[in-house]
Amino acid sequence: MRWWDIEPVLELEHELFPEDAWSAGMFWSELAHARGPRATRHYVVAEIPADTGSAAGDTGRLVGYAGLASAGDLGDVQTIAAARDQWGTGLGARLLTELLRAATAFECAEVLLEVRVDNTRAQRLYERFGFEPIGFRRGYYQPGNVDALVMRLSDPAHSVLADGPVQGETHG
Repeated sequence: MRWWDIEPVLELEHELFPEDAWSAGMFWSELAHARGPRATRHYVVAEIPADTGSAAGDTGRLVGYAGLASAGDLGDVQTIAAARDQWGTGLGARLLTELLRAATAFECAEVLLEVRVDNTRAQRLYERFGFEPIGFRRGYYQPGNVDALVMRLSDPAHSVLADGPVQGETHG
């Protein structure tokens, strides 16, 4: 993800998370820590290529994004999202795979994440990758006052297979 991706990311963010969408400033702050030798963040986007008849310079439609923060040997999935028309295509698994590769590069011993308790689809994805529930954060998602399930993956380096996809990833 680069600065020019923030506008289309925000469009998708507001579509998917209307009550608790991140602001442009939050994404700018994260990207400020994603470059250089002291980087502690890794953010990626997924795009569908532009049609061959599109104007020059048209990069396509942004359909997903994800971000990871690292601190010491701990990684934290900050955000992960896929456009609704991409659900069931394996995009979420590919984005999560990229975050786990980044966690391995950051030498994280474990990765944490929070997921809405009512988002069972995402919880199933994380479980396929080996994340386990470890607790709750009451009222974490505001303003809806929705609880978060906290999940942990121990040793993300062993979740990323040396020769291919992470356990449970599908290719489409």
